[in-house]
Amino acid sequence: MRTSAAKAVLFALTASVLAGCVSPEQIASYSEQQPGFQQVSSGTSLRSRNKETVWIQNADQAKAVSDRVRTLVHKKTISADTAVQVALLNNRGLQASYAALGMSAAEAWQETMLENPVVSVGFLGLAHPEIGGLRTIESTIAANLLSLATQKQRVDIADTRFRQAQAVAIGDTLSLAGETRRAWIDAVAAFETVAYLNQAQVAADAASQLAQKLGETGAMPKAGQAREHAFYSELTGQKAEARLAATLAKERLTRLMGLWGQDVQYFVPDSLPGLPKAPRGNPSIEADALRNRIDLQVAKLELEAVAKSYRLTEATRYVTDLELIAGVEAEREVETEYELEGGELEEKSKSKTIVTPQIELEFAIPIFDSGKARQRKAEYAYMQAANKLAEKAVNIRSEARSAYTAFKSSHEIARHYRDAVLPLRKAVEEEGLLTYNGMITNTFDLLADTRARVDTQLLAVNARKNFWLADADLAAATFGGGMGGGTEGSEPMRTASAEGGGH
Repeated sequence: MRTSAAKAVLFALTASVLAGCVSPEQIASYSEQQPGFQQVSSGTSLRSRNKETVWIQNADQAKAVSDRVRTLVHKKTISADTAVQVALLNNRGLQASYAALGMSAAEAWQETMLENPVVSVGFLGLAHPEIGGLRTIESTIAANLLSLATQKQRVDIADTRFRQAQAVAIGDTLSLAGETRRAWIDAVAAFETVAYLNQAQVAADAASQLAQKLGETGAMPKAGQAREHAFYSELTGQKAEARLAATLAKERLTRLMGLWGQDVQYFVPDSLPGLPKAPRGNPSIEADALRNRIDLQVAKLELEAVAKSYRLTEATRYVTDLELIAGVEAEREVETEYELEGGELEEKSKSKTIVTPQIELEFAIPIFDSGKARQRKAEYAYMQAANKLAEKAVNIRSEARSAYTAFKSSHEIARHYRDAVLPLRKAVEEEGLLTYNGMITNTFDLLADTRARVDTQLLAVNARKNFWLADADLAAATFGGGMGGGTEGSEPMRTASAEGGGH
């Protein structure tokens, strides 16, 4: 009887363990030093123009990254690609996102482990007068059968969450890359704008001084003098605002790159890159976005995880806790015997131990909670995830179309300023200079033409900035990482420093 009971316990435990078995390869993928990071690195590289990212986990790695970053930026004029690469290597917020990936892997790893059995030992009849010690010892081992039986389902859910965490990490990386590229564009455009504001201020200063001289001779009324002085003063204030905006734009870029100390001694170019000859065409922009957008993959994995959780809820609707308890009870009994020796009746005591195996099955009876509420909640969670996925797909299509339209239109606008408006302004200024030399045009008209040309140059800089921002937004709309709003509500920039040779 004792043997058959032990076999039954062993059979039940073995069946449960086999039902929830996990492959060694799967466990290894969760327990490695940088779980899932290879997929994050490769996924990021495909979507970010082959940029590299690292997961810093010790002081040696941090020192190596710091030295590499200093080599890239210290006292150098950096490009947009360099700025993005530095941010992906050095931004600590991104490292925190990778730590969240590690936490997800640890949770999945935890689910692969069997639940520890609960051992119980009881001592009854302490200091029994007849026995002089313990009367009964009870020892049991309790195993949660439901936990064992549902382990594979729980591991599947954890694995889906782990893959979702990988996709989220890729999305965070792309978001940082896109934000850094936009910050670089803003900073460079800001400094370029201030350079043109300096040119306008030179013309305004000359007009102000000339008005003062003419006023001293009585050739210009006070109203005309005040008008030129006011313009010069206003332009001086605008240039100060532009310098401040340029400094703040560069500081934002510095934050995104995670720089501090001597590493902040870097420069950005004096002007934005020129326009490409023609914007690249992509008639399948919607299909590309649906295929490559990382946030859509996150939504799909969310729906998959919720579906698996729903099936687990159905499986455990009625039985929420099932435990198998196996053990033995060892009881000592004292038997008294009487023997006749030497004509006298003597009492003799003998003790023996009786070992009794025992098996218990413990579970909750679903009298009050039938599991309907939990099942209903799981159904609504699935409906919520499904509708969010559908909404995401619709929005991605629209975002892709909008980004592509903004990209093409902003290129046409910037090209119009470059090829049509600026040449006309330059021609007006050159003709004005010729008529001035011929004493046909006065000095103030010539200075006004110069100021008008500078204003047009500011508009052209803003148009070129909007194009490169639209280019960054198009990449975000195709691969994910968050869009910056395109050219909506953009205004000519008033930023940057007028000294040449970088900023």
